[in-house]
Amino acid sequence: MTSAAVPSGLALPAVRWPGIGELFAVLSLAVVLLFAVAALWPERLAPGDPLAADRSALLAPPSAFHPFGTDQIGRDVYTRVVHGARSSLALGFGAVALAVTVGSALGLVAGLTRRYAPTIVMRLTDIGAAFPELLLAIFIVALFGSGVLHAALAIGVAGIPYYTRVVRAQALRTRAEPFVEAARALGLSPAEVLWRHTIPNALRPVGTIATLGLGGATLAGAALSFLGLGSPPPAPEWGSMLTNARSFLTMGWWAAVFPGAALTVFVASTTVLGQWLQRRSEGRA
Repeated sequence: MTSAAVPSGLALPAVRWPGIGELFAVLSLAVVLLFAVAALWPERLAPGDPLAADRSALLAPPSAFHPFGTDQIGRDVYTRVVHGARSSLALGFGAVALAVTVGSALGLVAGLTRRYAPTIVMRLTDIGAAFPELLLAIFIVALFGSGVLHAALAIGVAGIPYYTRVVRAQALRTRAEPFVEAARALGLSPAEVLWRHTIPNALRPVGTIATLGLGGATLAGAALSFLGLGSPPPAPEWGSMLTNARSFLTMGWWAAVFPGAALTVFVASTTVLGQWLQRRSEGRA
């Protein structure tokens, strides 16, 4: 039996295997989704009580019964890490949502209006960008008080200047694009050009930079909690778990390593995913 010959001039479709960047992006997405499940339904991954303390197992090492060991008062570290994802990720998502919403609105105003509004917006943006984000967040929390809501507000306000600048630059670039001029030439009204072409294209990079900023916002929230300005004890939160365990590193390293590892893996996953989305949007992936 002979195999069928491929007719001349008929090329077989090339098989495109996923690259290493795509594999890392898929893996990062899976990790982010796993953390999202932990934040939304922590009891499905860790059905125990994160506040329950076993006085007979203080700083017990990792075992079959306590996979991540226990902390200094006998609480299960695995359960607290899983349940702590809710506070940590809520803080990061809330801060990014605030920064994206307000920053995008201000960026559109600065990029699509004329006269005094752009000048006022950009001068306020320059003032906000002059302060380090974490320092500005600490200042805001000091004014309004600690807590997850105030910490998310502080980190979100500190991130507004970055999104304002990105959206403004994209809006100015979009206004000069040939397809916008063509839409005007076809007789579309200024409002139609604005809503159908200018604004959607000006907001196109927001999703990518928000993914990149999610890890940084979560890390900043953990830093505030580490300083005692975020989630109040005894609620489980990765930053507060780190600060509670730092005095017991020599006796029970697992109480600090596992919450720190969860924070590191989440930040790394959002960064890898955001960088891949950025390369894809630029046609490099």
